[in-house]
Amino acid sequence: MIIASHIGSLLVLITGLSWGSILWLLFLYVIRMLATTSIYHRLLTHKSYQASNLVLWVGSIVAAAAGQMGPSWWKAHHMIHHQYVDRDLDPHSPHTPAQGIKGFGWSQGGWLLSPNFFPAKLPSDVEEDGVLKVIDRLHFIPLVALGALSYFIGGVEYLGAFFLSTTLLFHAVQTVNSLSHIVGEQPFSTNDHSRNNGFVAFLTLGEGWHNLHHAFPASSRQGITISAAGQVVYLPDPTFGFIKMLELLKLASKLRMPAENDLLARARNQNFQHSGLPAAVKIPVKS
Repeated sequence: MIIASHIGSLLVLITGLSWGSILWLLFLYVIRMLATTSIYHRLLTHKSYQASNLVLWVGSIVAAAAGQMGPSWWKAHHMIHHQYVDRDLDPHSPHTPAQGIKGFGWSQGGWLLSPNFFPAKLPSDVEEDGVLKVIDRLHFIPLVALGALSYFIGGVEYLGAFFLSTTLLFHAVQTVNSLSHIVGEQPFSTNDHSRNNGFVAFLTLGEGWHNLHHAFPASSRQGITISAAGQVVYLPDPTFGFIKMLELLKLASKLRMPAENDLLARARNQNFQHSGLPAAVKIPVKS
C-alpha cells in the first residue's frame, strides 16, 4: 500500500496541483498525523492520557487511513522498539543491523520490506477490544475509502494529492525512527541514541522531541528540554496542544507529565559529547 502511494504520487506530475488540492493535501496530512501521534502513539501505546473508547476507535480509524497499518500492528512494533531500542531486536534502529547510509535507509522504511514487518506478538489489550481488532484486520479499508473520497471530491488531481499526502506522511513518521536516533540533542539520560530533533518535531507535530520521549515514555507532552543553565524549557508540541483541546472538550483526562524535579534529575551532563551512546547508568525503559 505504501509502494502504491509512492507510485500514485506521480499523478501530480500529470495533473498539477491547484490551491484547492494543496489545501486538501495539507488537511489530510495534519489530521492523519495527529491521529497517528495523539491516538496510536500517546493514547493507545503509552496511555499518556485517558479518553473514551469512541475517541480511541475513531482516532484509530483515521490513523489507519494514514497508511499506518492497524492498531495491533502499530503498538506491537512500538513496544518492541522501546524494549530493545537501538539493539539487535529493535525493528527499525538506524544503528543495527546496519549503520551509516544503509542504517538510515533501513530505519526510514527498508525494515518494512523485511521479515521485521511482522511483529512476533500482538498486544493483548488491543486484541481483546473487538472494535480495535476489526480495525486492525481491516486497516486498509479506511485508506482506500479516503482515496475514493478524494477522487469523488476533485477527480484525478485530488487523488494524486491524496497519494502525495500519504507518501509525505509516511516518510515524516519514519524520520522519528531514523533522524531522531541520529541527529539532535540529548538533554536527558537514556540508554540509547534517541535525540530531540526540531526538524522532525515540525514534520510530525511534536514527535521529534524523541530523547524526552525515551526518558519519559508516558509523558503526554514530548516537547521538553533542559537549557544550558539547567532549567526546564517547554518546546512547541502541536500534538500535546491537540490533546489539551480534547481535554477542554471533556474528551480527554488525566494527562500524564513528569514533574520538573524528575526532569532535572534525568538531565544529562551538559559537557557530554553527542556522538555516541550515553555514558549514563542504564535505566529500564517503560512501555
